[in-house]
Amino acid sequence: MLIAFFADIHANRQAFEACLAQARADGAERFVLLGDYVGYGADPDWCLTAVMDLVDKGATAVLGNHDSAIANPGEQLNAEARMVIEWTRGELGIPQRRFLEALPLTVKDGDRLYVHGDASDPKHWIYVQSTTEAATSLSATNAAVTFCGHVHKPALYTMSATAKMTSFTPKTGAPIPLTSGRHWLAVLGSVGQPRDGNPAAAYLMLDTNKNEITYCRVPYDAEAAAAAIRQKGLPTWLADRLLVGK
Repeated sequence: MLIAFFADIHANRQAFEACLAQARADGAERFVLLGDYVGYGADPDWCLTAVMDLVDKGATAVLGNHDSAIANPGEQLNAEARMVIEWTRGELGIPQRRFLEALPLTVKDGDRLYVHGDASDPKHWIYVQSTTEAATSLSATNAAVTFCGHVHKPALYTMSATAKMTSFTPKTGAPIPLTSGRHWLAVLGSVGQPRDGNPAAAYLMLDTNKNEITYCRVPYDAEAAAAAIRQKGLPTWLADRLLVGK
């Protein structure tokens, strides 16, 4: 089975549409969504409605910190991110708010764990950006593979049976075997707000038959997504960064 993973959509309709189209064209049979469907972007209503439709059809979804902030004003966000969340609240209806409030922090799926941030303390939204943080996350679960988002930069970490950690930046389009005897932590990168210097939208495909993952990038109409942000009166730097992927 081919499973497509998406994280950090951030209300970017153009990027999400492009990723969904490419994943479906490549044969995705299931979808897993790892949080932050709203925030930063201009189309929270469309993106969240699309996520809800996927879940209605069998997709799995977990909560992200920007999603949590819709109902919890005390969530720690920078000032401009808080401003966008306040605007987003006015864009969402009651069913969408209830959907976000009902999302779990983590989902265990066989030997896989799905979480937005760090598995050791999901509700505090810790960024996994080093082998130290990855080791903490991996040590908190017996899952063979953990999938997370939050960081907006693709990365892959492994822990050996002797707790030795390795990490690397995965190459786009190159299948990576998830060899046994190790625990793996795959950081997806972002659909709607890439921050690794590549503006193309990021997602991941898992082939459960071959037990391998492939990091994917999809060029999309970032100019249109940026224009939509400006038209809604949101901070212009949120539009500008889409064009450079930072």
